[in-house]
Amino acid sequence: MSTIVELSNLASSLDLVGKDKRNHVSIVGGGGKTTLLHAFGEQLQGKTVLTSTTKMGIDQHRNLPVYFNPEDGTIQNISPGKPIVVWQEIQGEKAIGVDRTTCDRWFGLLDNLVVEADGSRRLPFKAPADFEPVVPNSSTLMISTIGADALGRTINASCHRPQRVAEFAECELSEPLTPERAARVILHPEGQRRANPSQSKFCVAITKVHDRNIGNVEELIGELRLIDTNVHVLAIAFSSTV
Repeated sequence: MSTIVELSNLASSLDLVGKDKRNHVSIVGGGGKTTLLHAFGEQLQGKTVLTSTTKMGIDQHRNLPVYFNPEDGTIQNISPGKPIVVWQEIQGEKAIGVDRTTCDRWFGLLDNLVVEADGSRRLPFKAPADFEPVVPNSSTLMISTIGADALGRTINASCHRPQRVAEFAECELSEPLTPERAARVILHPEGQRRANPSQSKFCVAITKVHDRNIGNVEELIGELRLIDTNVHVLAIAFSSTV
């Protein structure tokens, strides 16, 4: 199978680090989006903004500075190597993100823009509704995530928008999310990939990989490549257990 990538090596494994590199990463799908968002914030070089085009928990800034509706001049003048989080406002327990056209504009002022462009209610897998995900047009890389802990559990227990997952997987809500079914959903013509801008690369990231689920992860990678031999897949360990 593919080499397991440690979270600390995420950006370099995707060839996003180096002189004159500029990256606009949109992260969609299920489990691990916010963890990946902050990993990119730590690893990418230059001026970096972390934001969302949907909603995030207000506790998900991870102690980074948070700016609300900053002027373009403020964005342009942030310090290299010191990422910030940008939201529009707070509503209750949720932080409201920015418009995707704002992301497109900001990318012209930055070295890196990393966007959580989807919501999953903290569940490890999902299939998108017709209006999802909310991916900015200038994205250079879209990452579709699935938490490995979803595999083997029933669809109605482990998935956001479970009816949509079952529809794409051609099975019942009460049935398990097998690697074959997950692959079918991830690469479904009406799934996440349809929102990927034409110039943007596409990657599937299997997160929360551990020694106890490595068999399912290997099977999922194989099933994805049966559907699309060219699909780029990362298996990401959130610890050193594998």
